[in-house]
Amino acid sequence: MRSRRTAILGAGLALCLGVLPLAGQAQDFQPMERRALDRIVAVVNEGAIMESELADRVVQTRSQLAGRGIDAPSERVLREQVLDRMIVEEIQLQMARDAGLAIDDTALNRQVRAIAESNGMTLEQFADALEADGLTLASVREEVRREMLLRELQQRQVASRINVSDREVERFLEQQGGGGDQVVIEEHRARHILIDLTPDRDDDQARRLAEQLRGRLEAGESFAALAQEFSGDRGSAMNGGELGWVRPGQTVPAFEEALTQLEIGEVSPPVRSQFGYHLIQVEERRQQDVSGEARRDQIRQALFQRKANEELEVWLQEIRSQAFIDNRLDDR
Repeated sequence: MRSRRTAILGAGLALCLGVLPLAGQAQDFQPMERRALDRIVAVVNEGAIMESELADRVVQTRSQLAGRGIDAPSERVLREQVLDRMIVEEIQLQMARDAGLAIDDTALNRQVRAIAESNGMTLEQFADALEADGLTLASVREEVRREMLLRELQQRQVASRINVSDREVERFLEQQGGGGDQVVIEEHRARHILIDLTPDRDDDQARRLAEQLRGRLEAGESFAALAQEFSGDRGSAMNGGELGWVRPGQTVPAFEEALTQLEIGEVSPPVRSQFGYHLIQVEERRQQDVSGEARRDQIRQALFQRKANEELEVWLQEIRSQAFIDNRLDDR
């Protein structure tokens, strides 16, 4: 069923600057007979959108609306609306290509694995679920890659336009009134070694290497030295794996759970996340009163998101007005 596809992909593809519809299936996946009867429904700069691509997206959109209990508009109106979205997406994809933006396979693999795990599946189970719906993991990977590319472009083009000043945050606080309830959090000063998955290192190999390194740590070898040599998190590896003070919500759930359960100085067993296997050590804990700070962060994020949504719409209108568009939907 297509509704399962919507649920699975929806878990991992919400864009931070606003949700865009999923990109259409590539023309290369169309049967030869269908391609022979295909026609162009829109020219966008140097690119084109085909009737078959539009048909696929209309079916997908209708399924998504049905899954949310929303009645779809008439076929004519739905086709017009979907094609307009595809035109705007095509403009963005062209901009991304012109800017040299690309999503590498490591980042893509991490995102696909995260989507699978967010649905409580291994990558193998995820692939089986897709196959049961008549999809392939390869086609979904390209769909995810496209969404990530759009997100990267939007972040570069839109986020840079937005600024939330301290005065705006204070003004919002004054309008809301009151300081709110006290918020006390537990922070962990921690370090880790990440054994990530690479084209030359699969899951089993990464786990075994993590277990070997844990044995060496328990035998007295330097955590910092092993982190510098082996950790795939190059940012922290240069500092011997040091992460500094870590707050709730700053790490993935599996990592955070290990932080809360470890004794001071204890090295964790290999902890699996979408990034690979972690060896974690908590060096210190403390309680922090972050009432005012937490409230200001929440307000700043809410103001940023509000501005981002508004700015995204403005930017999309700008790039659409600057593009050459020949809509041939009604041409016969």
